Amino acid sequence: MGKLTKNQKLAASKIEEGKVYTLKEASSLVKEITTTKFDASVDIDVRLGVDPRKANQMVRGVVSLPNGTGKVVRVLALCTSDQEAAAKEAGADYVGLDEYIEKIKGGWTDIDVIITMPSIMGKIGALGRILGPRGLMPNPKSGTVTMDVAKAVKEVKQGKIDFKVDKSGIVHTSIGKVSFTPEAIRENAKEFIATINKLKPSAAKGTYIKSIYLSSTMSRGIKIDPKSCEEN
Repeated sequence: MGKLTKNQKLAASKIEEGKVYTLKEASSLVKEITTTKFDASVDIDVRLGVDPRKANQMVRGVVSLPNGTGKVVRVLALCTSDQEAAAKEAGADYVGLDEYIEKIKGGWTDIDVIITMPSIMGKIGALGRILGPRGLMPNPKSGTVTMDVAKAVKEVKQGKIDFKVDKSGIVHTSIGKVSFTPEAIRENAKEFIATINKLKPSAAKGTYIKSIYLSSTMSRGIKIDPKSCEEN
């Protein structure tokens, strides 16, 4: 590991070793310890007391962050011609069907989210080997396969994200940017944690949320007291 810069040392010194912070404290501190010259993402890592290998303990869901993600999300709407105008008006960056399916077959994946309709999934199924590894495959559970394409596009553009627990029992996602106010970061984190709590599997035993860490791109993680996420 390379030597820490002066700014990185200063940032590291602001985190007390072994201290568990409230969400309110961490939402301010994550801005103070970020030394990148770009607008870094604010990430949250939640370790859950579940066994993701068991189907009845899988945690997966969607959440609409009240203050958005701060990211420009490129959306492709694969839909029938009668829904194209509404999808464009809702903010889809690319709208169409067969021409984009052919582009994807040719290796084009310059997008972040694909939204489509149930009747079209038969055509998209053949793209699984390309879209699957990139996390781009539409899924009814994440709201990206729907009859109301325009509504789904609008929600994604406004900050709707989907998440899934990994094989280690951790849910990791970005909930904003360091340019956000501490209150905006806190509000997004609270909404995300509240959604995870609602998704607690009945088969999960013992402590459900084992730990929460907040960090930014390339910063150290700040440990958060889960109970503080429920405070007003």
